[in-house]
Formats: sequence, structure tokens, C-alpha cells
Amino acid sequence: MALSERYGRIRNVIANSGVWDDQFRRIAVGSDVVRVGWFTSLDTAMLIATTERGDQIDLLVVPPETTKAVADRAMRTAADPANLKRARDILLATPTPVPASTGAGRHLNAVRDDEGNVLEKAS
Repeated sequence: MALSERYGRIRNVIANSGVWDDQFRRIAVGSDVVRVGWFTSLDTAMLIATTERGDQIDLLVVPPETTKAVADRAMRTAADPANLKRARDILLATPTPVPASTGAGRHLNAVRDDEGNVLEKAS
């Protein structure tokens, strides 16, 4: 919802299919439903959100096994308006490199489509 408040309605999200355990097709965000696309070619360290206006928002994905200190630094860097680094470079610049192939979706608390078009809480 924070993205919607700042950028307007989010139309879809794109993620790397190789690193997420759950590959749901839709996420409920407030009263809206956001479509999710899965691609193996997308950098594992990022998600891409697209707004209703067509703006693209690149979001850093920090793997769940990353230490709090490293994750905090990576998120501060990613959120810095002066930052020009790509998501992968932010993670590689941390003192403890983070593996590229992690189950980033394991702890995702989202709503997903179970292919029967019934939205349910993901675990």
C-alpha cells in the first residue's frame, strides 16, 4: 500500500520465478488486485512494479537469510534518492555477499490467486 500511496495505483509486479517459492498471479492491495508476472530473465535482486500511468518502480529484494545489519544498509542505499546503483550491485557491495538463488518468497505475506480465482492468504 505504501507504493500506491506514493505513486498511485500499482497495475502489476514482475519478479524472478527462480527464487520465489510461491508464484501467485494476483496480490490484493487494499481494495485493488495487482497482477504478478514471473520471468527467469529478471534480476533475482529486484521486483519491478508498474503504475497505472505506466511508470516503472524498481524494488530491491533482500533475501531472508541476510543479516539485519546488511539488510538495513542495503535498504538505506536503495531508498536514497541519490543512489544510482542497480539492485544486484547494492547487495554485492555489502560486507557479506548474498547468494543469488534464495527462496525470497518464503516469508511473503501476501494474497494470492489459487488458480480458481479465489484469493487466499499466503503463508
